[in-house]
Amino acid sequence: MDDIVWSYQDGDWDRQSDLVGYDVEATDGKIGSVHEASTEAAASWIVVDTGPWILGKRRLIPAGTVSGVHHDKRLVVVNMSKDQIKDAPDYDKDSVDETTMVEHSNYYAPSMGKDEG
Repeated sequence: MDDIVWSYQDGDWDRQSDLVGYDVEATDGKIGSVHEASTEAAASWIVVDTGPWILGKRRLIPAGTVSGVHHDKRLVVVNMSKDQIKDAPDYDKDSVDETTMVEHSNYYAPSMGKDEG
């Protein structure tokens, strides 16, 4: 599992405040809000509640895709398009384990210019 995929680009982003409830914006518009956030070392991620946009599904998005956090605006910006997030693996809160993490790494790493190979 690639630590870069699961680590925030700026280590202070997840320490300054709880990201739950922040809006999430993709490269081409708003995609929802942060429903959950993990801040484990080399295993950080957010879960985005997409609301009606993709039928109320939630998406687990690795911290490495976060390109900015604006605490004053309560906004998380990710460097993924809406379609990339829509096509991501489904999130099941009861099955976040090593297999799930590898599946998400394999999906997100190529979009980040990383090769899981």
